[in-house]
Amino acid sequence: MNTIKLATVWLDGCSGCHMSFLDMDERLLELAAQFELVYSPLVDFKTFPDEVDVCIVEGAVSSDEDLEKICMVRKRSKKLVSLGDCAITANVPAMRNPFPVEDVLKRAYYENADLQAQTPCEAIPKLLPMSRPAHEYVPVDVFICGCPPPADVIHYALSELLAGRTPDLTDKTRFGK
Repeated sequence: MNTIKLATVWLDGCSGCHMSFLDMDERLLELAAQFELVYSPLVDFKTFPDEVDVCIVEGAVSSDEDLEKICMVRKRSKKLVSLGDCAITANVPAMRNPFPVEDVLKRAYYENADLQAQTPCEAIPKLLPMSRPAHEYVPVDVFICGCPPPADVIHYALSELLAGRTPDLTDKTRFGK
């Protein structure tokens, strides 16, 4: 049996979708025989490979770094899966969208700082004017909604993808659940 090259990517989100992914528990181990995990925040691979069969993305596109990553991931992945409400609607990261970036940074790094109020100038990616879902920048093949999606739904979707099918998620989950 050929194994599928699987990657997971975390953009602007809380990691709850990755935690739900891990909540598949022993079922994840059963599925693991069918895939090779080639990139993920759950492992230590630092470079996204050139050819990935399925990539699961969590989180919204909120920074220039997120945008660069989702474009690169799309180019190198045969199937792209948006996992969770932040990837599909921008959800919680989009709560900042009504405010200018300068006001968001001022609130975060000056008004809420007890010590050394200053805007970081290193290791902080530049925020885009608005947080947006991945599909507004790149084509997405499968959408798994939920905040986070239940582990049973992720298991079903991943099983279908590993079998070479597109999962029918009708009535399996909904936004916010």
